[in-house]
Amino acid sequence: HALAARRYGIGTRDITLLPIGGVARLERMPDDPRQELVVALAGPAVNAVLAIGLFAVAVLAGGTAAMLGEFRIAGGSLLINLIWVNVALFVFNLLPAFPMDGGRVLRALLALRLDYVRATRIAAGIGQGMALLFGIVGLFGGNPFLVFIALFVFLGASAEANMVQARSTMGGAPVSSAMITRFQTLAPADPLSTAVQYILGGFQQDFPVVEGERLLGMLTRDGLLRAMANPGTGETVGAVMNAELVTIDARERLDNAFGRLQAAGGASLPVIQDGRLVGILTAENVGEFLMVRSAARQAGQPPSAWESRSPTPPARTRQV
Repeated sequence: HALAARRYGIGTRDITLLPIGGVARLERMPDDPRQELVVALAGPAVNAVLAIGLFAVAVLAGGTAAMLGEFRIAGGSLLINLIWVNVALFVFNLLPAFPMDGGRVLRALLALRLDYVRATRIAAGIGQGMALLFGIVGLFGGNPFLVFIALFVFLGASAEANMVQARSTMGGAPVSSAMITRFQTLAPADPLSTAVQYILGGFQQDFPVVEGERLLGMLTRDGLLRAMANPGTGETVGAVMNAELVTIDARERLDNAFGRLQAAGGASLPVIQDGRLVGILTAENVGEFLMVRSAARQAGQPPSAWESRSPTPPARTRQV
């Protein structure tokens, strides 16, 4: 999956090995259904190639077609077992249980004819139906592993459908439409007690650290709590802040920025425009933006009337 995605310029954040298989977390899914089809098929294709290659090795080693019946769960020929394991993985991964590979293939094929949101909704519904079937078979067949897979597929299908729906609702809106423009900033020399008072006195949890007009870092709530629990860390904002900045441009598409926000662990990210700090993007505010947009759509109103903004530099409140 990672190599196929890289062919289309899509990077892979990480690959997690789970008991039910590996999960490649891509930076984004391809927008073109044909590209998604290639990425989805790349996984089962590896199993097919391995099975065919291992069978060729077995034949060259003097085996016959009858040897394929020698599969044993415990013991038996390692080569024959590997052939059957790869055949089983190939078939299982192509089941239309979204978001497994087969489900993504189904979504890509549907998206060739339907809009992406509807294709995802149909594929997710089929995936959840397959998950219920897995769960029933696992419960009555005494296979807890299949029940675990059913839970994974059911929750994964729901999460994927919700994410695609959210991206559709964002509809290409810029970050400036959903960012927070009224927020507190801190200076490097400020004591940590100032950040504590800001947290207790409002809803803001993470704070940009600035010196004049220059953004130096971010003080997160988690970082502040760790510093308070370990007094030796430092007593000023500058000693505790995270100087490894990940910033977002105010004119960037919100759906792309939201993916980066999730990759950052859901922490607040500073928003920059023309070199100036103009806002903060948080998962909570993106959620509120989606609720407002959904309400506007249901009322038949254009969202532009609610979202027009002219980003301005934040006013810093120094008295607490």
